[in-house]
Amino acid sequence: MEKTDSLPRDAQSILELAARSMFDLFANASEGMMLVDRQARVVWINEQYKRFLPALGFERVEDFVGHPVASVVQNTQMHHVLESGKPILIDLLTNRAGTFVVSRIPLRDNVGEVIGALGIVLFDHAETSLQPLVGKFALLQRDLDDARRELASERISQRMSQRNGQRQSRYTFASFVGASPAAVEVKRQARRAAQTASPVLLLGETGTGKELLAHAIHASSARADGPFISLNIAAVPDTLLEAEFFGVAPGAYTGADRKGREGKFRLAHGGTLFLDEIGDMPLGLQAKLLRALQEGEIEPLGSNKLIPFDARVIAATSRDLTRLVREGHFREDLYYRLNVLPIRVPPLRERREDIPALVEVLGEDMALRSGAQPPELSDAALSLLSAQVWRGNIRELRNVLEQATMRSDSHRIDVSQLTAVLRESGVAQLEPLPAPAVPGAAAGAVTAMVRPLAEQVAELEREAIAAAMTAVRGNKVAAAKMLGISRAKLYERLGENA
Repeated sequence: MEKTDSLPRDAQSILELAARSMFDLFANASEGMMLVDRQARVVWINEQYKRFLPALGFERVEDFVGHPVASVVQNTQMHHVLESGKPILIDLLTNRAGTFVVSRIPLRDNVGEVIGALGIVLFDHAETSLQPLVGKFALLQRDLDDARRELASERISQRMSQRNGQRQSRYTFASFVGASPAAVEVKRQARRAAQTASPVLLLGETGTGKELLAHAIHASSARADGPFISLNIAAVPDTLLEAEFFGVAPGAYTGADRKGREGKFRLAHGGTLFLDEIGDMPLGLQAKLLRALQEGEIEPLGSNKLIPFDARVIAATSRDLTRLVREGHFREDLYYRLNVLPIRVPPLRERREDIPALVEVLGEDMALRSGAQPPELSDAALSLLSAQVWRGNIRELRNVLEQATMRSDSHRIDVSQLTAVLRESGVAQLEPLPAPAVPGAAAGAVTAMVRPLAEQVAELEREAIAAAMTAVRGNKVAAAKMLGISRAKLYERLGENA
């Protein structure tokens, strides 16, 4: 390829003008642009990019510009472009500000040496702009990254546990199986919670995966290298709870250990304390818990010495805390102390589309534990499982799978076997399979269809346009792309529907 300085002057001027025009075009039409120098320092951002700074954690431009790009933008690949000299034309970038479609282009001097790189944000809110493809890809990429971190953290925690006996988290966000809108949303909220140090309150029915999410939040937080200590309040007698929380001083009472005993708060120092079933805590102990959380200090039983601790608290409950507060069974001040980042974990009946994936994962886990082949369910059997109410959620689903596997002579489970298990166990409300469509609709439905075809088509078109505009938050360009029509046609239809 010829260098620009060997071209005729007119041609060189045209190239320079074209390069400047392209730069101005991207600077004005893109969602954001940045330049980094050869040392991967941010040297410039355009006006559009400045709106991302608060979400990235920066109040002023000067706190962002002039710093290494890897220190201000999470998951950036700009340094790879600088090292390889090759562009990354289309890529997904996910960080604190969201998920974006980006391009990264190396910049060269007259002799072809890389002197910097240009980053262009083509789309922000990629999950809505390019649904469904980009959203699914971003979800799969996040889960893949979570799985890699989970494998790495398991190896690290095994080594650490062998060395110092420290308890670590067992799960990451990859362990929370599901790609339904409800599952995606709860993982999004939990990922955001992992980036803070505030208390988290997990709300949801029993068996929905609250403890798993608590592990995942810890594993993705700045405290991941610290211990993860859990305490199920409902499983400990009231008389022993205070000792479990705050520990016991040496010789505090007859029969007490001479060396004393550390409580959960001290064991969780530098890490995370997970308090499961917080709604079952005795009222008398709630005041002491509140004081410990406010002061960052505990006083072991039989001691008059205050001991500081540093532990992030994640609480969970399957009970209605607001009702308990109204009835006087749970302190209002403690409720507000814990309810800083509430996350509602959806029941299984609100994410039925996740049941096939859950069945596969649960079956593989059962096979690993038993050494047998994982169960294989027919399509009708999966449909039957998806139709159930599942009062016990994932824990109940696992129980039904285990029963069906134990009763079956082979690893293949059909709908009749599942029906028998569901009916005899009584753990699920047996719902019939959806009835197949039959010829001849109901008279009312037939009457509703006897209308002019043009009227029905226009009604469907209005509904489709309204749904698309809602999905892309009123962005007419994105709505037109989603509907597969031109912008002019969309404006025309919107004018007719106004």
